Amino acid sequence: MNFILIVIVSQLLFTSSDLIARHYMSTQGFKISTFFAGWFLLYAVIRTVATFGQLFIFTQVEVGKTMALFSATSLVLVNVLGFLLLKEQLSVPVYIGIALAVVAILIVGLNR
Repeated sequence: MNFILIVIVSQLLFTSSDLIARHYMSTQGFKISTFFAGWFLLYAVIRTVATFGQLFIFTQVEVGKTMALFSATSLVLVNVLGFLLLKEQLSVPVYIGIALAVVAILIVGLNR
């Protein structure tokens, strides 16, 4: 069960860094000076820590199962954060799909 927590934390770090990049890249633009700003260092550090978690999971769990867990976790986290932080509203079928992804995380994650 600990490996599911590592997957969730790693993916949460990746998703958080994506939101940071989305914010700053949209306001500062894609230019050289943007990559020398303080936020970019924070972005790189967060992604590096997340990558260590991902690499650890790759050494502990079969690759197919790993990718299913990371994909489903990413889908859920990005939609939850999109709803909470970006105030995005999705259709009912999309929310049903997200719920199915949560079920997939539990099925794949609990069958080690």
